[in-house]
Amino acid sequence: MNRIDQLFEKKKDRVLSIYFTAGFPKLEDTLPIMEAIEEAGADIIEIGVPYSDPIADGPTIQDSNMIALNNGMSLKKLFEQLKDMRKTVSIPVVLMGYLNPIIQYGMENFCKKCQEIGVDGLILPDLPMQQYLDEYKAVFDQFELRNTFLISPQTSEKRIREIDEHSNGFIYMVSAHSITGARSGISDEQIAYFERVKAMQLKNPRLIGFGISDSQTFSTASTYSNGAIIGSAFIKTIKESKDLKVDIKTYISSVIQ
Repeated sequence: MNRIDQLFEKKKDRVLSIYFTAGFPKLEDTLPIMEAIEEAGADIIEIGVPYSDPIADGPTIQDSNMIALNNGMSLKKLFEQLKDMRKTVSIPVVLMGYLNPIIQYGMENFCKKCQEIGVDGLILPDLPMQQYLDEYKAVFDQFELRNTFLISPQTSEKRIREIDEHSNGFIYMVSAHSITGARSGISDEQIAYFERVKAMQLKNPRLIGFGISDSQTFSTASTYSNGAIIGSAFIKTIKESKDLKVDIKTYISSVIQ
């Protein structure tokens, strides 16, 4: 069974997914950061594949993308870094990226490589659902990769149900109609959206992302979903870190306390 499926079968709430950009802050930090994330008690590792135009992301993640690219990060380099990751990392690993570099690499080659090294799922925000169903679903299935779609407060009920029908793994609930970034608190408007989606009783687990940064926002998000995704706040932590292992443990512990 896919590790994402196994996770949600045994853990229904307060699932914590941590996002960071591959090759950031330094080129060879990718695997040590993954090991520290698991050791600190997170449930899923989400690795951002650096891209020159990450349209859904705010300044913090955009900046990490540029630093990683300047460090020399590429898909080829990432696969080299991850080739032995399953010797030291046991929790689900998801790659998040944009279509262009993956299509240049070759979708089938990319998916095959993901399966070889033990990647469990993909999040491709600019992959239209119809294109996924027509061109790529069979390839994802062949290599046992879970595909995650994003929904937002503007997504209609019809569209959410369609996404639920064609998803496996989990659904990524974008908490606000904006770019990524740590924000203070969760608004009443966001809570209404969380409640609306929760009431739909979807078959897939849901993780809330964008604006989740601390114990309070994580707990609030987890009240209305199966857990949450933290990105920008974690990126800031590792950017400012003098000791990655210690600072990652301190930060993640403070969120899941």
